[in-house]
Amino acid sequence: MHSVERIGRYRLERRLGAGAFGTVWLAHDDDLEAPVAVKVLAENWAHRLDVRERFLAEARLLRKAGSPRVVQVHDIGELPDGRPYFVMEYADAGTLADLLADGALPVPEALRLTALAARSAHALHEAGIVHRDVKPSNVLLRTTPDGTRRVLLADLGLAKSLAQASGLTLAAGSEGYRPPEQAEPGAGIDARADVYSLGAVGYELVTGTVPAAPGKVVPPER
Repeated sequence: MHSVERIGRYRLERRLGAGAFGTVWLAHDDDLEAPVAVKVLAENWAHRLDVRERFLAEARLLRKAGSPRVVQVHDIGELPDGRPYFVMEYADAGTLADLLADGALPVPEALRLTALAARSAHALHEAGIVHRDVKPSNVLLRTTPDGTRRVLLADLGLAKSLAQASGLTLAAGSEGYRPPEQAEPGAGIDARADVYSLGAVGYELVTGTVPAAPGKVVPPER
């Protein structure tokens, strides 16, 4: 996209990352004089109304969570070509995946960060949302005014309301962090799916390796 240098009052500075459906940019809010993250729907999906709705649903779920433990959405809009975007707080200290680039963390720090990520997931569950893709790259770190780092859950592209989660028909999630029931199309899931993923994140923080994929779920005989 980077023929575009500005989106409304947001001046794009550099790309932070890209996923299947969108790209996230570091931008500067000229009115508030603050850095922000801007997520824009990918051009190759612009014609798909279902993907567009899924993209906007992520912004709505982030807003619904309304927690300082989950990335906050500040604004939403549309580019001249019709693609939607939304503006989020910027996590300046990277992600847990960045911390893992040099290997496992000291056990006390790994446990502390896992506990904070669990509180973030709990905030989603309290809002009636299951994340479905908790992994190190989706756990962000933001520096607070006192110099400590706040843990934030991000990327709700696969998230669903708990009311909908029992009827999901497609497998979703990331290998190594995905619970067995989430790998089975048609298997109902709830907040426990995120608890499994948090355990996998904690395992990786302590060991530096991703857990092996779980075995297939076999329903008990009646």
